[in-house]
Amino acid sequence: MSIRTGLSPRAVVIGLLFSIAVCFVVVWAELIITQIQIAILQFAPAAIGFLLVVVIINAVLRSISARVQLSSQEIIVIYVMVLVAALLTSRGLLEKLVPALVAYNYYATPANNWTKMFFPNTPQWAVPFDVDGGAEQYVATAFYEGLHPGAAVPWAQWAMPLMAWAIVSLCMLFCFACLAAILRKQWVDNEKLTFPLTQLPLALACDKKGAASFFRNKLMWIGFTIPTFIFILNGLHAINPSIPQIPLSRSLSAAFSSLGPAWQAMGGAVAFGSLAAIGFAYFLPSELLFSLWFFFWFARIENVVIAAMGLGTERMPLYPTSLLNGYQFIGAYLVVVAYITKSAWPHLRAFARQALSSQSEAGQEREFLPPRVALYGLAVASGICIYWFMQLGMSPLVAILELVIYLFVVVPVMARSVSEAGMLMTETSFRPVDLVGLFSTQASLGARSLTSLALVDAVFTRDLRGNLLSTFLDSLKMSDIVRLDRRALAYAIGVAVMVALIVGGYLHIVTPYRRGAITLYSYVYRGNPLWGFEHFGSVLQGQSQFDPRLPAYFASGVMIAAVLSILRVRYVWWPLMPLAWALAGSWSMYVFWFPFLAAWAIKSVVVRYGGWTIYTRLQPFFLGLILGEFSQAVIWATLGGIWRLPAPFFPWP
Repeated sequence: MSIRTGLSPRAVVIGLLFSIAVCFVVVWAELIITQIQIAILQFAPAAIGFLLVVVIINAVLRSISARVQLSSQEIIVIYVMVLVAALLTSRGLLEKLVPALVAYNYYATPANNWTKMFFPNTPQWAVPFDVDGGAEQYVATAFYEGLHPGAAVPWAQWAMPLMAWAIVSLCMLFCFACLAAILRKQWVDNEKLTFPLTQLPLALACDKKGAASFFRNKLMWIGFTIPTFIFILNGLHAINPSIPQIPLSRSLSAAFSSLGPAWQAMGGAVAFGSLAAIGFAYFLPSELLFSLWFFFWFARIENVVIAAMGLGTERMPLYPTSLLNGYQFIGAYLVVVAYITKSAWPHLRAFARQALSSQSEAGQEREFLPPRVALYGLAVASGICIYWFMQLGMSPLVAILELVIYLFVVVPVMARSVSEAGMLMTETSFRPVDLVGLFSTQASLGARSLTSLALVDAVFTRDLRGNLLSTFLDSLKMSDIVRLDRRALAYAIGVAVMVALIVGGYLHIVTPYRRGAITLYSYVYRGNPLWGFEHFGSVLQGQSQFDPRLPAYFASGVMIAAVLSILRVRYVWWPLMPLAWALAGSWSMYVFWFPFLAAWAIKSVVVRYGGWTIYTRLQPFFLGLILGEFSQAVIWATLGGIWRLPAPFFPWP
């Protein structure tokens, strides 16, 4: 076992300062400017911007003396810290948490009756408003409409809820860290997943001086130039519409709807032209690329067939997919998790034996967390989350369902979608509570459980962009490449988490009170925190009946995923993968199906006519596409922040 480098104090200091800075950048760009979501992707443009700053600083240090330049290990530590802070400040936690605690007070009306349905079923310690009071209390109205001149932020009312939610949030993040420690060896060493999102950071961190330099590669600069030209042109068009632009999205819905009434059941279909997504997809296996775009369209054609048969094609609550597909994908997720678990079973048994052994770690490979800490910590932290959910109002069975499905089914599949399928964005097609539809109605859970579910779903389970488990696993993959001590990386990540929670949490409260949330990004303040209450409100007020179609939909999803898994194991040539089927109805695939199709076509031609030699030589070109598009996102966010210039459209909404 080769020697690994420990944690550098200067890397932690730089990472700490940049983590603080990225909290300000993310809040400004995503909430105030709103055109550019620079930290909703697992490969966040905000973090890449700071990584480029580090690379430039390092080039200056290298010109002074090779002794003072940053090592590749130090650059990776800084990048990981900034990435973790950016994701937590954005959709990874805080953008969802803070608005959820006041939104349903501000938007409660006599028509929706939320004051009677939800307020009495909310524990006082969980929210800053008075649950015995009425709608539109000062703590909520000032949040949405802004403070009066000279008024102070009502911190006293926020203190208890923030501390309470910090407990469950830290426990959930620790669960992610434990899962990362448990899964790392299987996914990195045994299965050798590709981890596409690590390619560019590693290329920048390990860049060498001289002819082999990443920045001296002509193909990289050609790739960099293409998105740079497109976004400069489109940015100028946003400023002056008389300047032409290159469209980066095209809706296909109207074309399909014109084919007949049944084709309207296909749902939305937009081709988003993200060159960065094509760049990442180039590094994926061809059969996976084919599976991803194939199943996206398979699911939509399935809806057309069902509609032509005269059967219902209702929408899945809170997701851009059909009820049929939503419940099929629940079954597919369970099969994928079973498939992953079966493949990892020898490793999991060995890990458990090591964790339960009385022997020390001496002579063993140091993991992200000590095996005993990872195993027992996962059990204890999960138990605390379940107990916390029960105190919030869930029944014991509902609390267990919410935690187990989220933490041990949805989150690992999301992480797998990044590590194996190169998904820039993690999103699912269902919530844990949707499994209740297989046996009963959601109304049977009662108002108290549904109130707590509306809060927990808004904060944790509904929008999964910024999933930290995949980030932890990507970080561990990079630490292995640069020979960085994994335990040292864990300490650095811990610092970044605390910085994000403190600085990012402060900004997410102060910014709405100073500017008024109704003037900020609508999805964050008038979308995600309200949709669960709107849905459960209609459930409680409506005539809810058990839908016998849902178990049948679920069973069909299980069957398709199971057959795909069996064929994948038995036949090496079988091209269709169960993971792609599970992801087919997600917002991620809605956004990235076209880049996957384009990358599959490009890679097929390159490998067929140029072989693997040409495929390898072209890799810098595709890294340049990534760097160019994400650099433009950072540049336009900066220009918008300084001069309030409108930004061009970036094709990953």
